[in-house]
Amino acid sequence: MSSIARDRTSVGVEKSSRTRKPKGEGHSRRAEMLAAAERIFVEHGYEGATIRKIADEVGLSSTALYMHFADKGEILHEICRETFEKLIASNRRILADTADAEQQLKRMLDAYVAFGFRNPNAYRLVYLTRPIEARDGAETAAQQLGAELFGSLQSVLDRLQADGRLIVPDARVSAQLFWAGVHGVVSLIITKPYFEWGDGEALGQAMGAALLRGLIEPV
Repeated sequence: MSSIARDRTSVGVEKSSRTRKPKGEGHSRRAEMLAAAERIFVEHGYEGATIRKIADEVGLSSTALYMHFADKGEILHEICRETFEKLIASNRRILADTADAEQQLKRMLDAYVAFGFRNPNAYRLVYLTRPIEARDGAETAAQQLGAELFGSLQSVLDRLQADGRLIVPDARVSAQLFWAGVHGVVSLIITKPYFEWGDGEALGQAMGAALLRGLIEPV
């Protein structure tokens, strides 16, 4: 082997050793993979994302990544599942910590807004994935867990309806209005960053407060 060839080979080995990260605990590597996949799905789109790109992002071989996930559809499903479970857990804590239905509703709306702005990539994938792409992972999670998340919101509206406090006398429709209102703020600011928005969380909280005033009868 020539000296030039030896130099090239040694450079290749050195580069490979730099890009491959040491093995960590399974759960920490899995979290790295999901975080990397979130970024790549958003940056390149679901079709443009590949297992190779995700593996390279975390310094793994494609073979190593396949030991954790069967394909990118499974990765998308896992991102969506974890996102819904975090939101569901948040609502459960609010229901357990707060007795007043109106205060529960306010806290749920504020928590939803805060989650969206603090996890914009996950939010995009859960709520803004195109239907054709959602069939590969996001749709199943939405059907299984999204219904539970919405149900926890509607349960609060059911109590307000029983107390005769809903302007729109239908708890399910009222819950849809609250969700649509705060989702509109979060999704617009995430997807239109070039517009000169005010503070995102403040705008989301103001939307929630406006909906509360407009859709709930005062005591």
